[in-house]
Amino acid sequence: MKRRIIGLLGLALSASLIASACGSDSSSSSDTAASTDTLAIPGTDSSTPTAGGTIHILSQLEQITHLDPQRNYTGSDLAFVGSTMQRALTSYAYAPGSAGSQLVGDLATDTGTPTEGGKVWSFTLRGGATYEDGSEVTCADIAYGTSRVFATDIIVDGPTYAISYLDIPQDADGNSNYPGPYTATADQQALFDKAVSCSEDGKTITFTLSRIVADFNYTVTLLAFSPVPKAKDTGEKYDMAPVSSGPYKIESYEPGKSLVLVRNENWSKASDPIRNAYADSFVYEFALDPAVIDERLMADAGDDQYAVGDGGLQPENLQTVFTDDRFKDRRQDDYDPYVSFTAFNVKTVSCVEVRRAVYLGLDREALRTAGGGPYTGDFADGFVKPALADDYAPSKLPEGLNTDGTPNIESAKAALAEAKTKCPDVYAKATVEGLKFFHPDTPIWQKLVSIWIESLKAVGIVIKPTAVEPSKYYPTVQNEETDYDISRGAWGPDWPNASTMIPELFLTTGGFNLTRNGDDPAYKQFETDTKAALNELDRKAQGKKWQALNQFLVDQLWSIPGTFTKAQDLWGSKVGNAYRWSSSGSFLFGELYVKQ
Repeated sequence: MKRRIIGLLGLALSASLIASACGSDSSSSSDTAASTDTLAIPGTDSSTPTAGGTIHILSQLEQITHLDPQRNYTGSDLAFVGSTMQRALTSYAYAPGSAGSQLVGDLATDTGTPTEGGKVWSFTLRGGATYEDGSEVTCADIAYGTSRVFATDIIVDGPTYAISYLDIPQDADGNSNYPGPYTATADQQALFDKAVSCSEDGKTITFTLSRIVADFNYTVTLLAFSPVPKAKDTGEKYDMAPVSSGPYKIESYEPGKSLVLVRNENWSKASDPIRNAYADSFVYEFALDPAVIDERLMADAGDDQYAVGDGGLQPENLQTVFTDDRFKDRRQDDYDPYVSFTAFNVKTVSCVEVRRAVYLGLDREALRTAGGGPYTGDFADGFVKPALADDYAPSKLPEGLNTDGTPNIESAKAALAEAKTKCPDVYAKATVEGLKFFHPDTPIWQKLVSIWIESLKAVGIVIKPTAVEPSKYYPTVQNEETDYDISRGAWGPDWPNASTMIPELFLTTGGFNLTRNGDDPAYKQFETDTKAALNELDRKAQGKKWQALNQFLVDQLWSIPGTFTKAQDLWGSKVGNAYRWSSSGSFLFGELYVKQ
């Protein structure tokens, strides 16, 4: 799924991706929006969209994490790049509220045709789509773009569903026999070409899968399946200057300063049923102090009247923004698709008693308060949000965990005492050497990490923090060579099935496994049970399997559940369509328009 990027409370990081059933959650008491606004859907109004003008996006990040479509896997980045520069076979409808959960054709004429029970999927291409140089988007380009996912030494950080799903043989270690287009021999390329093929007339692309995937048409909403013209592919450098197939193209890109998009004169609305491309241009401003972003949006002067932020409001400004009627028409407070968590490096923190001591002793309520109190969301009881109704069941949490989020020092010390006997090496690491905690380098995280340090100091656990520049945070912690004991993350489903949550977060082949749990004694049983859930065709029976696996994960504590998160936004008074898109949990940037 997609990750969130920006750190808020000690339980949340603002990317994952897509949760079609999320956005305005309503399936339980923890999924009821608490917005004070009078609009039926926050961010929408009665104004008529108009063309023209420039939309400004204000960010504390140094750059977009990845512009390369095959490497893009952060919720807000997927929404930005997907609605402006890169098209996919299918998409979610460009609409506010629950309507934004509807699957529609994009480059494809419809949402695909399954055969062999869902093991083979075919998509008829719409035709007429062109790149920024006017050349045609072809079936071969979509196949080539998909093939890049397999070049895992170059195409990093993106979703790996193509590797997991396509019917390509694997070696004894479970690695694909296809290494991607850059190094493949003719025989290796033939393996991919058999799994992903184009019809003779180039109007249909067919994916042959290794197993039945009933919802594969949701998978191809991801930009990992976007077209890339082989002749224009520059490998790792493509990340800085991808070729546009959407309504906008890059005019300039300077990390640490700005990204400017202007209209792609070769884009045709006739070939694109979902994008409206109202604005003439977008200016993404980087490396801004988050306090300054809030100040500019609240002041609503000059170009900032046409601006939105990409990281939400700072906690200290929430009370003002949501109690002052000056802001009532340009604010929103709602649940987003994400579940936040603390991931342990199970290779270095292999003792479940130590992991439990951290969970019991952490002052989660202090973190929640520092992050904005109720605005941050609700304490999570697992890794599946209640909005995924078929897959969610309340979890039994560790004995001694205070439901109000306050620390239970006595129980935490008892768990640590068990660790001293059962796993003395990890106990010594936690209490003497210290646990290396990687977190984003943001002002709010400087506050939050002090709560981590002080609350666990009372238990006898030492926390050693390392700050990482926010746009580099996920690539850093996903790098197997990065030496951390604890990291932070947040994840949302790519589509409404826990198959895009649990396997992605906890299988060694998952797209966002920060736990490094493959050597844990419990892993093989987890892997077996997860694969059984993935292969279960009865949706309700599959949901029961996900519920059981969610409980298993809570018991193992490879990760600590954080919160079912919320997010708050403020935007300029002359910005239209500033709703939170349910599929990404962020603004649908390409649909923003300048009010006249």
